[in-house]
Amino acid sequence: MADVTGSTPQKPVHPLRERMIKDMELRGFVPGTQRCYIRAIRNCLSFVKKRPEDLTVDDARDFLLHLQRQGAGYATINSASIALRFFLRVTLGVPFGFERVPILREPKKVPVVLTPEEVARLLLMAPGLKYRAALSVAYGAGLRASEVVNLKVSDIDSDRMVIRVENSKRRKDRLAKLSPQLLALLRDWWRKCRSQVWLFPSRNGVMQHITTRQFSRGCEYAATAAKIPKRVTLHTLRHSFATHLLEAGVDVRVIQVMLGHQRLDTTAIYTRVSTKLIDAVISPLDRLDFSQLRTPDEKPPT
Repeated sequence: MADVTGSTPQKPVHPLRERMIKDMELRGFVPGTQRCYIRAIRNCLSFVKKRPEDLTVDDARDFLLHLQRQGAGYATINSASIALRFFLRVTLGVPFGFERVPILREPKKVPVVLTPEEVARLLLMAPGLKYRAALSVAYGAGLRASEVVNLKVSDIDSDRMVIRVENSKRRKDRLAKLSPQLLALLRDWWRKCRSQVWLFPSRNGVMQHITTRQFSRGCEYAATAAKIPKRVTLHTLRHSFATHLLEAGVDVRVIQVMLGHQRLDTTAIYTRVSTKLIDAVISPLDRLDFSQLRTPDEKPPT
């Protein structure tokens, strides 16, 4: 109901929701992570039909089982599990038992990788110069989708030929390689948009950047137009960047730094998808010398 001034009163924020937000802010969680955690707790409470202060470990387990039966993927279930653990352990202060909220072990899948020819076709079919430049950054510098859309014009350092990636995953800054061809493309794009803040501004105004959703749609359009039969996402370009560097002879530890990976074994997965590395390996069977050996008379199997 509206008050005498004609405005609709704001619904009061639950104290536990406010406490959880403060708990996340104190730990430096980015806004996107905070929204995901809040959404997971809200969905769980809606499923078990309980107040936040009454949520138990068993309620959390029942909700995860519900997600599993509904066909939710590993990432969805684990995201909810991590959020529920945080709420129970930190915000509610549950002293024990929260470890019974399981984190599923996700199967290691070989990532989809494009050939250099497929990457070239995709970039050429991008819907306009803005998306061609943005997709080129994703492939040419190996950046994540969120890192690309959050780039500012000032992040492009043409003197040192690097791209400053600020506040990326785990709130870490790093430097990415800026190639001469990528710099020329970005300059062409900047001459067209003349943005003073965001490198890839939204159509709604220069004070906003494109969203990862808009960026993803641009990638999907380009992949379809290029008639690439593989399932292509923005992360496919990052996988392709790492694999192509590995096939070019770049040390995997250098690629680890360029990707911003915390652990080397995360980067080492690209050794499993590089066909050039596999082709370069000589099978031990091919090293055997049969020339000096006498072939025995063949006997039929018994």
